[in-house]
Formats: sequence, C-alpha cells, structure tokens
Amino acid sequence: MNSVNLIGRWVRDNEMTTVGQQGTPLVKNTIAVDHPFKKDSPSFLRVVMWGKTGELANQYTGKGSQIAIEGHLETGSYDDKDGKKVFTVEVVASRIKFLDSKNESSNQSNGSNQSGQTNTQNQQQDAQNRRETPPNDPFDAGGGPIDPSDDLPF
Repeated sequence: MNSVNLIGRWVRDNEMTTVGQQGTPLVKNTIAVDHPFKKDSPSFLRVVMWGKTGELANQYTGKGSQIAIEGHLETGSYDDKDGKKVFTVEVVASRIKFLDSKNESSNQSNGSNQSGQTNTQNQQQDAQNRRETPPNDPFDAGGGPIDPSDDLPF
C-alpha cells in the first residue's frame, strides 16, 4: 500500500504552472513536517498537486499555511549537470485540507489582523460565538425527557 497522510506547513509560496495542451494546473511546494520525538528537526517533503486540488491550494494557501495532505509517494530520477543520477521522492496529493487560510497564516507571523485584534482575542470571540449558537442536534429534547415512542414508525 502506498498511502501518505501528513500535517505540516508550507515552506514557501506555491509554484503554479500549466502542463500539456489542455493546460492542466500543476502546483508544487514543500511541506515542513515535525517529528513526533524530535521537535527541533522537521522533515521537508516536496509536494505535487494536480488539477483542481492544485488550483484550490494555490488560491487559499501560501507560505506558512498549515495543511493536511492525503496522497501517495512517487519516486523518480534524473541526471544532474555533472552526469550523476539523482533520485527524487515526491508526495502526490490527492486531497488536501486547509487547517488555516492564507490570511490567517500571514497574520500569524505579525500577531494581529486588519482590525487590530490579536489572534488570542479572535479565538476567544470565536469560542464565545460557538457557545451562544446552539448546534442543530436532532436528539436534543430541549432539556426535557425524551419519549422514544414519538419517532417510531409503528
């Protein structure tokens, strides 16, 4: 099985190109992934994203963005300028999840957003908003007892 799941941060801004007559989007970047036991020495892995996955990553993420990647490994090789064979390993992403946005990652570096609030204040406000807005729980009886015979089809 060739399956990879990673969580990390982009090391730089995405490099987007198009390939072939159809103009298929190709986006490349490098992700920094922490080791579980060695926090001071991350691994840097090249990531390739094709098509819509690449377009969305390019549009919504940038340097410093935290992302989750699901994909597989591909190996390759080429001859460098001295004629030596160089072997490569890349993660080909089939799915990505944005764990923060391009704006959030850029704000993280300076500690504030356009309105001047710090990230901590924004997080506290978000938590307060979640507490005030009750979820749509289909099993919530409004604090009273639940009568299971109400929803039975017989």
